[in-house]
Amino acid sequence: MRGSGAAGQRGCGMKTVRRMVGSAPRLAALLPICPAALLACARIEPPPGGPPDPAAPRLIATRPDSFQRLTAFRGEAEFEFDEVISEGGAPNRGEGTGGLEKLIILSPSERVPEVRWRRNRITVRPGEGWRPNRVYRVELLPGVADLRSNTSEQGAVLTFSTGAPRPQATLEGEVIDWTTSRPVAGALVIASLLPDSLPYRGVADSSGRFSLGPLPQGDYLVSGVLDQNSDHRQDPREAYGSARIARGRTRVGELWAFVHDTTPARIQTVTVDDSAKATITFSQRLDPRQRLGTRDITLRLLPDSTPVPVSSILPQMLDDSLNPRKAPAPRDSTVAGDSLARPDSGRIGRRPAPGQRGPIAAGPKPSRPPLYDRLVLRVPKPWAPGSRLALEVRGVRNVTGVAGTAVGVVAVPEARKPDSTDTTRTRSPGQGARGQQPADSLRRPVPDTLRATPRRPPIKPRTK
Repeated sequence: MRGSGAAGQRGCGMKTVRRMVGSAPRLAALLPICPAALLACARIEPPPGGPPDPAAPRLIATRPDSFQRLTAFRGEAEFEFDEVISEGGAPNRGEGTGGLEKLIILSPSERVPEVRWRRNRITVRPGEGWRPNRVYRVELLPGVADLRSNTSEQGAVLTFSTGAPRPQATLEGEVIDWTTSRPVAGALVIASLLPDSLPYRGVADSSGRFSLGPLPQGDYLVSGVLDQNSDHRQDPREAYGSARIARGRTRVGELWAFVHDTTPARIQTVTVDDSAKATITFSQRLDPRQRLGTRDITLRLLPDSTPVPVSSILPQMLDDSLNPRKAPAPRDSTVAGDSLARPDSGRIGRRPAPGQRGPIAAGPKPSRPPLYDRLVLRVPKPWAPGSRLALEVRGVRNVTGVAGTAVGVVAVPEARKPDSTDTTRTRSPGQGARGQQPADSLRRPVPDTLRATPRRPPIKPRTK
């Protein structure tokens, strides 16, 4: 029995060896293919179905239809695209900071809308629900991207009603930053329907112009806001300009935005510029239509409060125009009078090629004077070095119209004392410490061969 079992085991072992030997050629043939197969599995290939699509997602449908009247609407406003879109860089949690929440403006509503991602659709719903007898305006801003980061540059506006008449009004205007006197790209526009103050919001284009509509008929209070945090809401410290538009009007005009302060301006710093001039810097922008006089200024020398006369108190731009600074004379007269110097051909005399228009920059608007926060104070006599003067400006008015009295101190610096260790002022060029020419340490002294050497007297011989 033991012999038969051992023989059986030997038979099975021989069969296994024969199988392995028989499959050796096939294994050898597969060895060159295995590395190629492994490399093919690790290689990143483009998705199947043809080359990647470089086109941005395209809007193909909106729901409900524009200008549709739905008396009992309980659904969601929807934007549908021709491909799957991205959810955005941040989640949409109803805080207004999500990637898709920043692209949706829902009016009229004070709360952040509920924005949801549905693969190739974006759904919108107000947080408080749809209210009856209202005209709703849902604006989709440019910026929707697909999974390949192709971003759309087109927006859309969906307008429908929950029972109110069809809207027909459109408001047009321009938002300007009064601090710089330039149009504001992407400014927030809020049109509040009076008397209920229902806010309808929109965004200005790259040139600061806006066309907000269609809106229901009525009186509006239109505001242009410098939305610094891009939350589509007006914050208390954000600059804005407003205008009231009566029913039937469509032209808003220019909205000059500035920070509205309810407290009077204060003096921040007083800087002594020269022997009879000082610049006063305020904490707010001042009313450009106001002109203060010398009777509105009190200047007293401390500590005995001696009155000091004032020559003028003017805005910095006006003072610079009335008292221009003299340009320093050129040091090298040959440079200024060199008639052989050629003008810069790249700046002077260059004309645009035929059919080519030069760049057109959006300059400041001359409709209103520019804002300022500095006044220049001048006195008839020079300041006393090291003196301190109490300053009081009465009736100074900020740009909002709030007036008050501002106080400050003019601190005149001490006169500069000459440095006793600096002897360069008492020496003439090329002289040493004692008025002598400095010795050249690199030059070796040369002996004077022409100078006669003293002769010794002849030695007389001794006599015995």
